[in-house]
Amino acid sequence: MNAPADPVPGGFDLIDAADGRIVRLNGALTLGGLGDLPERLAAIGGPVDRLDLSAITRIDTVGAWVIHRFAAASGAAVAGASADAARLIETVAEAHQPVKCRPDPLPPFFRVLEEIGTATAQAGRTLLGLLAFFGAMISALGSVLRHPRRFRWHAVVQRFEVVGVAALGIIGLMSVLIGIVIAQQGSVQLAQFGAEFLTINLIGRITLRELGVLMTAIMVAGRSGSAFAAQLGTMKLTEEVDAMRTIGVSPMEALVLPRVLAAVVMMPLLGFYSSVVAIIGGGLFCWVSLDIPPITFVQRLREVVPMTDLWVGLVKAPVFGAIVALTGCFQGMQVKGDAEQVGLRTTAAVVQAIFLVIVLDAFFAVFFERIGWI
Repeated sequence: MNAPADPVPGGFDLIDAADGRIVRLNGALTLGGLGDLPERLAAIGGPVDRLDLSAITRIDTVGAWVIHRFAAASGAAVAGASADAARLIETVAEAHQPVKCRPDPLPPFFRVLEEIGTATAQAGRTLLGLLAFFGAMISALGSVLRHPRRFRWHAVVQRFEVVGVAALGIIGLMSVLIGIVIAQQGSVQLAQFGAEFLTINLIGRITLRELGVLMTAIMVAGRSGSAFAAQLGTMKLTEEVDAMRTIGVSPMEALVLPRVLAAVVMMPLLGFYSSVVAIIGGGLFCWVSLDIPPITFVQRLREVVPMTDLWVGLVKAPVFGAIVALTGCFQGMQVKGDAEQVGLRTTAAVVQAIFLVIVLDAFFAVFFERIGWI
């Protein structure tokens, strides 16, 4: 049995008849047989009265689209089409709708406004989602308090080690360097007024009140907050979170609550540790560079640093810890789709946690000034 012959590619004849110009198409009007037919049809120019399809052997959607477009451009009437071809051309004509491949470019001013509006709307949605997540965590905490056996002590203790003990080295190194920088920069500026001894005031107050807790929160956000987001995001991708819900285990109680409690408990301890180490670093610089003996440094520190500075730092620390842990867990639970989302959500968790910590620190500064803790 011989194989069927390949269809003859589409072509056309231009006929100037008594009743007008006629384009008579022939052969196969298919994707593989069109060739440069659309360009040759467009080169005809001028109006065409009739498009004769009686000689075509095959037609597909692309061929129907070429016929429809040429008939619309030249004003020709389609004639001689078979029932199937006429139905296909009619379907293509009904589906013809202009679609813009690219939106019209906006002027720069409106483009900036659009980007600001988009960013503001996204920030609002994130804030609402974070508030809802906080409410869900409070609900989970209440449920655990009513049923203490469901509380996962071992998970909280494990997070104590991850958030607190494992971070002592890097936080200690960072703090002693910050203490040295504060002492060096402060002494240089105060030396212009012959008041180098006030460097001790600067070191004691700024580390206990502000930088000790603030820098610790930033370090915990970059270290533990990102880890929370990556861990929960990976569990979401591998459907472990859905599996926990299926067997009746609340992810808020099993995953989120231990991490938040660990951060809330460990942050005051880490903040106090950071402040003490920063003071030690500043004291060493004063001893070496300013010839202030350690005993004089400690005595001066006790005279000029009020206890309220320590309480200010300790009050802020658990709030910062809760913000860092909540943001990390919230972003981790928002992961959907692919592994790229884990990286994006982890970055968002760190950025948002640091932003919120700084905003809250400004709020606390004004609040404590208003109540007289200055």
